[in-house]
Amino acid sequence: MTGQSLQAAIDEAGSAVEVLRNATSRPFTFPVTPEFTNWRSEQASWRDSCALLDQSHHMADLFVSGPDATRFFTWIGTNSAAANQVGRAKQLVAVNHDGYVIGDGILFHLAEESFDLVALPMLADWVEFNIRTGDWDIVLERDDHSLIREGDPTLFRYELQGPNALAIIEKVTGAPAPELKFFHMGEVEIAGATVGVLRHGMAGQPGFELWGPWEHAAAVHARLLSDGAEYGITQVGAKGYSSANLASGWVPSPPPAIFGPELEEYRRWLDLSKAGSFGGSFFSPDVSDYYLTPYDIGLGRSVSFDHEFLGKEALRSLSENQGRTKVTLVWNDEDVERALGSILGRDELPAKFIELPKSRYALYQTDRVLSGAKSVGISLDVGYLANERAFLSLATIDTEYAATGTEVTVVWGEDPASRKGQVEQHRQVEIRATVAPAPFSAYARGGYRDR
Repeated sequence: MTGQSLQAAIDEAGSAVEVLRNATSRPFTFPVTPEFTNWRSEQASWRDSCALLDQSHHMADLFVSGPDATRFFTWIGTNSAAANQVGRAKQLVAVNHDGYVIGDGILFHLAEESFDLVALPMLADWVEFNIRTGDWDIVLERDDHSLIREGDPTLFRYELQGPNALAIIEKVTGAPAPELKFFHMGEVEIAGATVGVLRHGMAGQPGFELWGPWEHAAAVHARLLSDGAEYGITQVGAKGYSSANLASGWVPSPPPAIFGPELEEYRRWLDLSKAGSFGGSFFSPDVSDYYLTPYDIGLGRSVSFDHEFLGKEALRSLSENQGRTKVTLVWNDEDVERALGSILGRDELPAKFIELPKSRYALYQTDRVLSGAKSVGISLDVGYLANERAFLSLATIDTEYAATGTEVTVVWGEDPASRKGQVEQHRQVEIRATVAPAPFSAYARGGYRDR
């Protein structure tokens, strides 16, 4: 914590864009082992066998209960009120008063008036602020991620994903796998512990999410590894895990729309250290130009106007004029090679360094997408998938340029460069790209996403 609020920093700098563009905060780091073997083989495990991912450390759990818990989540989320059912989870999407995205996370409906919201800080902070400052009969307990929490997590959370996930679940439980629909929950017994299970998938493969009290974490983990060995279970570290969303099409960190005058109280409550940073070739002095609608980034399926929620009428208007849509951009091999290779030799200033497998260097990566000289969108998350042997980014672009096969250009690097420590002297380069579907994975498009 800095002890300075986001609003105080904006007042001092005179501009929200000035604060976030030059913020020292880095992209969010998964506080788990970077690689257990190597990230290329670990990426291959969710395609060929089964990946074991440790989700216990990089997100906050907000345990929310009380007589107003259901009413609160109905009000703060765009999701259908009919989806509030015990034993189900949903991707909770929150927007501001004008209908623009603040964040999204997974909401587990554990029991009547009892929920666990698992989310990155941009949504967790927004939910906490509204509970603590609103007139809600609610009990809130927050268990933060391991970068700032002292001590162990409340819960362990492991994910199995890949073609052998089902067989491993049956081996470790000694029973048929629970028959669960997508995003439905149940319970299983593993290593003598009762473990919650969610039918899930994240990298274009089927999977299960498992959770339970931290005291059982080591025993459950050991059983998964021992019983899963014959099925090729592979521990995936932070590098591989952070790239999984590129296949499934989820944009993890959209710039949060929290800079309007009606949210000044929130910005005075929010510590500057939690505000994040802008990075990339897209620049506008108007912070609202960074805002995204749910429809821009593929979250429109989580919008329903069957209930009253914050930003409803504004979002309804936006839904009637959807100008952009989410796509995958496949970056040109030769142009990527040229940018990567520019760090060698001394003839000219290199391109902005491209780290693999995940290449964003700010929490909110925003790179310009061009058609000719015209700006047609923003590239939001970028990296390399060894399974596809392709360098990809998730982007939102004008619908007239969104057809598969359309050629566009991504501008990589900053000009002028921001003052962030992770931005070295470099030259801006243009990289050709081809529009492809999002999700990029064929299984994700035709499997769990349509459910």
